[in-house]
Amino acid sequence: MTLKTKANQITLKQCLESIDSKRIEDTQTLLALFEKVTQSKPVLWGKDIIGFDHYNYKYDSGRTGEWPITGFSPRKTKLSIYIMPGFDHPKIAVLLDKLGKHSLGKSCLYVTKLENIDLAILEQIIAESVLIMRQTYPKN
Repeated sequence: MTLKTKANQITLKQCLESIDSKRIEDTQTLLALFEKVTQSKPVLWGKDIIGFDHYNYKYDSGRTGEWPITGFSPRKTKLSIYIMPGFDHPKIAVLLDKLGKHSLGKSCLYVTKLENIDLAILEQIIAESVLIMRQTYPKN
């Protein structure tokens, strides 16, 4: 099975042009925040996932793939922020209580508007997530 979502399927400019006007300011804020934390440039994955850095994984089944270490997607109703280690890690879990209004998926942090959360706490969550992923999946 081949992963359908890959890097560079569209450009960042094309992605930004397709974003709902209500999301563009939050998107610009997140772009700057993610670049600062990761020290990486954004890369588009699929049509609307803005990823930063990447890692290669291999499942026990032998299936391999590549995915962003972190990133976000400016969806119409919510911002999906990808925290790849998940939210069970103690250093991430403790920060969630301080973040503000959000909901969680397995590796997705959902936020309706950035004004509803503490951006300094979000920065810490992203930084911790990136550190965990870079330690777990070092570059060869």
